[in-house]
Amino acid sequence: MIKVTVWNENRHEKKNPVVGDIYPNGIHGTIAEFLTEAGFEAGTATLDEPENGLTDEILNNTDVLIWWGHLAHGEVKDEVVHKVHQRVLDGMGLIVLHSGHFSKIFKSLMGTSCDLKWREAGEKERLWVVAPSHPIVEGIGEYIELAKEEMYGEHFDIPVPDELIFTSWFEGGEVFRSGCAYNRGNGKVFYFRPGHETYPTYHNKDIQRVIVNAVKWAQPIKSNRPVYGNSQPLEKLSLNN
Repeated sequence: MIKVTVWNENRHEKKNPVVGDIYPNGIHGTIAEFLTEAGFEAGTATLDEPENGLTDEILNNTDVLIWWGHLAHGEVKDEVVHKVHQRVLDGMGLIVLHSGHFSKIFKSLMGTSCDLKWREAGEKERLWVVAPSHPIVEGIGEYIELAKEEMYGEHFDIPVPDELIFTSWFEGGEVFRSGCAYNRGNGKVFYFRPGHETYPTYHNKDIQRVIVNAVKWAQPIKSNRPVYGNSQPLEKLSLNN
């Protein structure tokens, strides 16, 4: 069974009653609930827990980590970011949602500012599938339409994705690379744009399906981790002295 940890700041839910009404168990609780229903072993972790909720024990028992952050990126401890970064390089999957584009962990894995345009106006978003054969979009039609979302617009300062899965169009005219897949070391990273806290995006069945598919895609593959460093030859060397 795939083990998933859903990490969330859990700050908006406490400060904004609108968010609390939409996600009474927190964004992390809502995501963990539909992942459990999908057959995963899903747990949660939040910013204000010891070690930001990501102890060695939790990280070492996580196949795929899902990350939602916004208000308090700077409060995540650098040593926790370093541990998560290393776990990704070692094979753990990472799914970064919405405003997690500015998280320390995503920026460290991308090596760029990860900046973008934004506007909160409750406008329509249409996420077009641009990689219809990719496993992340299994069961999804040509596009996903959300009646109200926050706008993110290009230019999105990220490395060119290894695979681009979704491109969004917004009612105001902007477009955005909304589903970006990367390989980092032995791990996989997927950035998925939708999920502003004041809209019920994570209750949308298509959005849930994408996240479920992304967990399956990002899970560590069953193979021996490559050995790095000084290496002995596989064949006998013929050395000319």
